[in-house]
Amino acid sequence: MSDNPGASYRAGGPRHPAEKRLLLFTGRAYPELAGEVAGCLGIETTPTKVFDFANGEIFFRSLESVRGCDAFVLQSHTSPINHWIMEQLIMVDALKRASAKRITVVAPFFGYARQDKKSRGREPISARLMADLFATAGADRLMAVDLHTAQIQGFFDGPVDHLFALPILAEYIEDKLDLKRVTVVAPDAGRVRVCERWTDRLGCPLAIIHKRRDPDVANRVKVLEVVGNVEGRTCILVDDMVDTGATIVNAAEALFEQGADQVIVTATHGVLSGAAIDGLKNSRISEVIVTNTLPIPQEKRIDKLTVLSIAPLLARAINEVFSEGSVTSLFDGQS
Repeated sequence: MSDNPGASYRAGGPRHPAEKRLLLFTGRAYPELAGEVAGCLGIETTPTKVFDFANGEIFFRSLESVRGCDAFVLQSHTSPINHWIMEQLIMVDALKRASAKRITVVAPFFGYARQDKKSRGREPISARLMADLFATAGADRLMAVDLHTAQIQGFFDGPVDHLFALPILAEYIEDKLDLKRVTVVAPDAGRVRVCERWTDRLGCPLAIIHKRRDPDVANRVKVLEVVGNVEGRTCILVDDMVDTGATIVNAAEALFEQGADQVIVTATHGVLSGAAIDGLKNSRISEVIVTNTLPIPQEKRIDKLTVLSIAPLLARAINEVFSEGSVTSLFDGQS
C-alpha cells in the first residue's frame, strides 16, 4: 500500500464531474405517452419500481442512480386523478432525496387547473395548492400544456414552461378546410384571447358565445347568445378541454340555430368524463379534434374523434430545457 494518499487517485486518472444526463421518468398513469416522448428524444424511460401497498399507499424507487442528473418526471393527471398526482409527488420527493440536480415536473394535463380563483367565499384555490405541493416535494420547474388560465404560471415560485397545442391543432385544420369559409368561435369570454391567436394564424373572423354557468350545479351551462356572423360558415369551436361535453354541445347547437353550416371542435385535453362520448356522438358536431395529453381508451375513440400526438412538442420542450435553450423559441412565428 502506498504511503502517498494521492497515489491511487492519480493512478485512476483525474476525476471529472459526471457528464450532464437527461433522465425521463414516467408514472403509471400514462406510460404510453412517456414512451412516445422518449422515442422522440432517442432515449428510453428510466427503469423504476412502483407499486401500491395493500392499503393504497404508493412505493417508488429509481433502479438507476440519479445523482447530478436532469430529471423529467412525466405524469398526466388522468382519472383517478388524486392517485396519480400523489404518485408524481412521491416520485419527485424520491429523486430529490437521491440528489438529482434538477427536477422538472411534466404534467401535460395539470390537475385542478380550473380551480384557479375564488368565485365565492369559502372556496379553495386548488391550482395554487398543487403548485405548492410540487415545490414542497422538490420540483425545480413545471411544464404543462395549455393551462386553463395563464395566471397559474404565477402560482409556482420557479420556471414554468407553458406549452401550446395551437400549432398542432391549427396545422390539422389548415390541411383539412377552406379557410375562407371558417369562423373561429370562443365558447366563452375566457377563451377569447386564445381564439384571437387562432384568428391571427388562420386569417379568419372571430365569433363569441356569451354564456352563463349555473353556480350551484357543476358542469351546467346555459348558452345565451352568439356574437358574430356564423351563418353559412364552418365554425371552429376552440376550448382547452372537453370534459362532460355539455358546454361544447350546447355551444354547437347555438351556432346551428344561428345558421352555421358545420361545427368542428378543437380542444387540447380530451377529458371525456361520464356521458361525454355519447353526447358528442349524438350531436350535430362534425368532428372533435384533441391531443393525447390524456389517455383515451379505445372504447371512446368514436369515428368523429381525432387524436393528435403531443409527444413531439413535449420532447422538443424537454430538449430545450435540458440544453439550456429557449422553450419560447418553439412558438416563435406562431400566433
